[in-house]
Amino acid sequence: MQQPPHSTLYLDNERHADGKKSAFQKTTLRSTLTALHAAQPQSIYLRDGELVLYRRSRSLLYQCRYRLADGSWVRQTTGKAALEHAIVRACDIYDEARYRQRLGLAHRTHSVALIAAVCCADLRQQIDGKGKKTALNDYVSIIERYFVPYFGERQLESLTHTDIREFELWRDRQMTRKPKTSTLNNFTSAWNRVIATAVEQGYISERVPVPKLTSKGEKGKTRPAFSKEEIEQLLAFVETWQHKGRMAVEQEIRPLLRDYIEMLLYTGMRHGTEAMGIRWRDLEWHTKDGVRYLRVWVDGKTGGRWLIAKHKAVDVLRRLHARQRDIADVPFEDVLTTRVPHLLFRFSDGHQPHSLVGTFRRLMRDSGLLVDSAGQTRTLYSLRHTYATLALLEGGADIHTLSKQMGNSAAMIERHYSKLTATMAADRLA
Repeated sequence: MQQPPHSTLYLDNERHADGKKSAFQKTTLRSTLTALHAAQPQSIYLRDGELVLYRRSRSLLYQCRYRLADGSWVRQTTGKAALEHAIVRACDIYDEARYRQRLGLAHRTHSVALIAAVCCADLRQQIDGKGKKTALNDYVSIIERYFVPYFGERQLESLTHTDIREFELWRDRQMTRKPKTSTLNNFTSAWNRVIATAVEQGYISERVPVPKLTSKGEKGKTRPAFSKEEIEQLLAFVETWQHKGRMAVEQEIRPLLRDYIEMLLYTGMRHGTEAMGIRWRDLEWHTKDGVRYLRVWVDGKTGGRWLIAKHKAVDVLRRLHARQRDIADVPFEDVLTTRVPHLLFRFSDGHQPHSLVGTFRRLMRDSGLLVDSAGQTRTLYSLRHTYATLALLEGGADIHTLSKQMGNSAAMIERHYSKLTATMAADRLA
């Protein structure tokens, strides 16, 4: 057998089954270490050459590289400057890595915080690709606000069901309320994303059982809606209210809110990202049986879809068109046919406000419609709920058609609106 070069040394540091070295081994190791110090080898081969210990010229600490069962090599620092300690540490690192591989685990442990960072980076990349706010934003928020602060440097594969239950108790205290099922579903999805990232990156095997989060919470309350009479009251009130703004920004945002409210009522689209992301180019005419309909493309929580607006929505568009200085001189029909790229909901100077929520709350207080008969506070989402309720009760829409229009599954529409009682539809049933 050819001898290794003078800068290389082979050393067997195997132990007995009880983890102890014999007196002979201790003496041999001590003699060998003395020789090593004198020789100052560049590389020391351990475990039949599967583990190599070495020190870089500019470092006082010893490094090691070891071969995994699949033949790949991994480098890792021992964190030790003394040779005898570095040898022991390198062997421990090697033994642990091979043991973890046999269990289906990554050769090196990874904390929840590290996995979460990789997961969030991937989620943000997906969010940037979509260019809009989605449920992925909620996952990032949950991971960074709850998972990382609580689990931190703990290893994912070491978590037990007790650890998960204790986390859920801590989370509920942080939230100061018992979370509803919809909130818990977001937590479950975010947690599953972290686990999936760990598997995809090879940090853990898919065979490793990681405890799941509970997704059963308090039943959500029905969203407050407006009755048909309340909608008539609201639209009449806002027509006058829009002109009572004192500051310049109020004189811009109040008319915009009026148009925004009516567009939500006439389409059932989601407020926020879905509605505020609409551009003039997303509007087009659709003709069927000689009747012209306004078709709107929206892209939001559940992806893109076409929806049909009520005919009254055209008046809303005409008001928006007349106020926007950069397109006011372009004929209204041309704006729709030439696919103008500008945002639909914006001030006369082209600026789009960050949110209309605060102004809507002010309108609700001023109109006396802030709270419904059950004591629940109305929000902009109430307009979407109102659209669905009136479409089922008065518009004659079936659940399947409504689900396509609103971007929900038929099962979700059935679950949320099956509570419409016979009393609410008395005029149709009597």
